Amino acid sequence: MPRFAANLSMLYNDVDFLDRFAAASRDGFQAVEFLFPYAYEPRELAARLRDHKLRQVLFNAPPGDWEGGERGLACLPGREAEFRAGIERAIAYAQALDCPRIHVMAGLMPHEAEPAALRATYVDNVRHAAREAAPHGIQILLEPINGRDMPGFFLSRQDQAHALIAEIGAPNVKVQMDLYHCQIVEGDLAMKIRQHLPTGNVGHFQIAGVPERHEPDVGEINYPYLFRLLDELGYDGWIGCEYRPARGAAPHATRDGLGWLQPWL
Repeated sequence: MPRFAANLSMLYNDVDFLDRFAAASRDGFQAVEFLFPYAYEPRELAARLRDHKLRQVLFNAPPGDWEGGERGLACLPGREAEFRAGIERAIAYAQALDCPRIHVMAGLMPHEAEPAALRATYVDNVRHAAREAAPHGIQILLEPINGRDMPGFFLSRQDQAHALIAEIGAPNVKVQMDLYHCQIVEGDLAMKIRQHLPTGNVGHFQIAGVPERHEPDVGEINYPYLFRLLDELGYDGWIGCEYRPARGAAPHATRDGLGWLQPWL
């Protein structure tokens, strides 16, 4: 049976962030993920998890200047010191929240940069992150993101991510397989899952409806079929619900859109 984690950066936007833990627990979620924890003290987040009997399953490493448009540092030559400081900070949060996964965003490709330099920087940075995280039992996740939502992102295809994992050569580096992004870039989701999940290199899944990124029962993907496939293939990890409720931040928008979830609780 699939296990679902509420993405608190996208869901329950009708309430303040710290109140979203209670809302997710109330609606039957047993785990949460979100983009970034750094605006809050670790002890404050850990208390919310403890009080509402939730597990933290994923968050992102610092992405650089997010408000200024940056989307990660891993591929950017000359930003290695900032990247390493961010990984140190992320690991400290992961330990405090008992979180076993950190997503390292690849970054946007500068127009003037050589592709070989971007790849070499990315590989070196992810290797460093993996070495730092391994003693704490933490996985480092790489996520291909579609170029429609994030033009110029370094990593966009599943085969690209798996080739990088082979080159990096660290057992705690895994792919974060977001089926929303994968559908937009590649499609053929069931065959991609059949191809990549048995390798052991997929550490986490995320879902959203395509094309609008709303609830997973809206749009062109047959998620019940894919959930059954994941069961058949023995996937026992978490599936992050990283979608925007169709009703936005209207009162109870997330809860009213959770009809798709009820058969799987």
